[in-house]
Amino acid sequence: MAEEFVGSYRKRPEVLECDVVRFQNAKDKWVAFVGLLDGKPYEIFTGLQDDDEGIILPKSVNVGKIIRHINEDGSKRYDFQFENRRGYKTTVEGLSEKFNPEYWNYAKLISGILRYGMPLENVVKLVSSLEMDGGIDTWANGVAKALKKYIEE
Repeated sequence: MAEEFVGSYRKRPEVLECDVVRFQNAKDKWVAFVGLLDGKPYEIFTGLQDDDEGIILPKSVNVGKIIRHINEDGSKRYDFQFENRRGYKTTVEGLSEKFNPEYWNYAKLISGILRYGMPLENVVKLVSSLEMDGGIDTWANGVAKALKKYIEE
């Protein structure tokens, strides 16, 4: 299958392999879903790990898939799917509905930067340099930490 490009970046396939990266800022526990294309970060989704506002996953879940669905009205939904230890698949539908809209929007912006191929070192520097109020700066530090693991030494 030939690669499809949109502008200067590769079109997102329907399913992307994904790493699950957990981090903590202050007392809050966070989770990042890093969608990978050819083993490199292509998109990121982040939010709190909690029952009320976020997402709870078994601690053993470190990988999975991010599946994009395009609804009849043209809107998109992203689901996270993983296999448990017995091989059964579990799908968490609507990642965008699970996370704070402000963090979701910043993650969309970072994903856009990743898709257009900005060197990962520069993405991490950019995210680390963001000056934000209301605790979101600690979120940005966690995102930078999550992406740093993909920088080759």
